[in-house]
Amino acid sequence: MKSLFGVERSGIYFTLALRNEMTNSLMKHVGNTPFDVSLEAVNLEVVARAHWNLPPASLVLQTLLRGEGTLTDKGALAVLTGKFTGRSPKDRFIVNDALTGDRVDWGNINQPMKSDQFGLLHQDMVRHLQGKSVFVRDAAIGADQSSQIKVRVITEKAWANLFVYNMFVRISDDEVLIPHSDWHIICAPSFSANPELHGTRDANVSAIDFSRKMILIAGSAYTGEIKKGMFSVMNFVLPTVHKVLPMHCSSNVNAQGDVAVFFGLSGTGKTTLSSDPDRFLIGDDEHGWGEDGVFNMEGGCYAKTIDLDAKREPQIFEAIRFGAMLENVQFHRDGVTPNYSDGSITENTRVSYPITHIPGAVEKGYAGHPKDVFFLTCDAFGVMPPISRLKKEQAMYHFLAGYTAKVAGTEVGVTEPQATFSACFGAPFMPLPPTEYAKMLGDRLEEQGVRIWLVNTGWTGGGYGVGSRMSLSYTRAMIGAAMRGELDEVEMHTDAVFGLHSPTSCPGVPSELLIPSNTWDDGEAFHSSAQKLAGLFVENFSKFENASTSAMMEGAPSQIL
Repeated sequence: MKSLFGVERSGIYFTLALRNEMTNSLMKHVGNTPFDVSLEAVNLEVVARAHWNLPPASLVLQTLLRGEGTLTDKGALAVLTGKFTGRSPKDRFIVNDALTGDRVDWGNINQPMKSDQFGLLHQDMVRHLQGKSVFVRDAAIGADQSSQIKVRVITEKAWANLFVYNMFVRISDDEVLIPHSDWHIICAPSFSANPELHGTRDANVSAIDFSRKMILIAGSAYTGEIKKGMFSVMNFVLPTVHKVLPMHCSSNVNAQGDVAVFFGLSGTGKTTLSSDPDRFLIGDDEHGWGEDGVFNMEGGCYAKTIDLDAKREPQIFEAIRFGAMLENVQFHRDGVTPNYSDGSITENTRVSYPITHIPGAVEKGYAGHPKDVFFLTCDAFGVMPPISRLKKEQAMYHFLAGYTAKVAGTEVGVTEPQATFSACFGAPFMPLPPTEYAKMLGDRLEEQGVRIWLVNTGWTGGGYGVGSRMSLSYTRAMIGAAMRGELDEVEMHTDAVFGLHSPTSCPGVPSELLIPSNTWDDGEAFHSSAQKLAGLFVENFSKFENASTSAMMEGAPSQIL
């Protein structure tokens, strides 16, 4: 990736007809007078001009002028991402070379690409950008300065650049002027890869080259590919170079400095449960855990909005204002009010916004060591307790298992919840063998004396299609009680199949809900489902047995035949 050079200052005067209140609102941010926008010529040998580090208001305006977005009643920008409304894990590749060859856990998740294929893909994408205007953003990943990565992102879409502004760590003007970035990302959704030439599976691809320090995203405009591409980079670099545990989790802290961490795949409740008005949000999805504590990798939040309700999730609802960007959300008849219950485009409707949109968020992005760690699972079988306390050995086992259900729309082709196992609650983004992350987690849990909890945000009273989804208010009550220490001394029930210790009472939660078997009308059906799920755990864990320690195996369930 070649450097940017040749600053060209250009005064641009935007005159808009102020036909409605939203246009007036926008102009309050942009201004109805001439202003300078710094434009840069990009020495890619083909790209003539790049809009460099435009402020959010200018990116919104650029999107509207191109007819690629709509303003909502609260001033948020709404866009459509086209064919792809979720990540495409089968089209993610990592270059196999001397740096990654014996370190990456190669397989269906981490698929290899040859270095020369990546080089050709890069060359062809650059040629494709000839004559196009692109948007460049200088940003960073990681609030911890000692392990932070500077990144330069080049996007075809102004709104994709707004996403980067929202989600990555925003850096100072002085840092922007330094002509150096650790990593580069090129995102060209209008480019179609050639599988025969580029070594891809299809026309869309997300490819990572750790030697070139570059990510190429082609054929897909779904912004989650940008975010998760850099998360994958951090998941390789942090443990290898800095001895920091990367985590697919959200986190918050109270006024006393007690930190809580919430692991879980998309749709299990990380963002929702960490957005607590009584606590301060550190981050909602990606963190590192180092010698001094937990730090956020990002500068914003990327929340699901399907069925978003102002009463149940007030912080997220209020965060969707000017500067926020909605993806694939439909509108009510007035054309400006989002209809969050409409999943006709996708169930994976999303919003990105800077973390500063959350009142009281920890802007510095880091805090101390966790006091409580929660594993969130969306149990489609309806047999896991709504909350249970884990021993360290059980924690490593369930961390490796990463049981949950894929929630509709999060990935291409998923239209209803499906039982799945995703190591480390984030296998699609973990380049190294999962047991390496599990060992790091176990060491930190033991060093810090952390309480560990497994929380089922999925089904109760039966599996998917029979039972009902766990009430968010009950889940919040259980998590709150756990963090306040109110579950430390209560009587525990031990599950015969999974060996989980769940409280028999919890303030604000019906006692019969705490023991899953009590919620089923058909006891025989419950035991049959529990046995089936236990068998799936055992089958899934077989691939880790050779690399696992004896401690990791202690959390395995028993099968009742």
